[in-house]
Amino acid sequence: MKYLTYKGYTGSIEYSKEDGQLYGKVLGIRGLISFEGDTGKKLEVDFMEAIDAYLTDCNQNSVAPEKPFKGSFNVRISPKLHRKAALLAMEENSSLNSFVAESIRERIIKESGDKKRAKKRKSSNFQG
Repeated sequence: MKYLTYKGYTGSIEYSKEDGQLYGKVLGIRGLISFEGDTGKKLEVDFMEAIDAYLTDCNQNSVAPEKPFKGSFNVRISPKLHRKAALLAMEENSSLNSFVAESIRERIIKESGDKKRAKKRKSSNFQG
């Protein structure tokens, strides 16, 4: 899936067959910021205008804007999986947080097919 990005915000791109409109919403925040357009360019312009309006509104109301994907989140997993991950992290002399971050990174590299980055990361992590 492709996304729109502007000023640190990411927007989804969807298509409504019923009304022939492109639409989306800002991802990674609790609030709802939506946008639409009948062409890709109009969708992008409306996305940027929606972000600008949101930031202006926050500024005028002395409210801090939400920061998307700020780098922390809670994960709920089974106790068995938690135990296995914690023990593997300990075996690697790593924190559970680092273990989870590396696991996510490896999955993203695998899914995106970014083999060059994976090889580079492995060679830079080698401590022999």
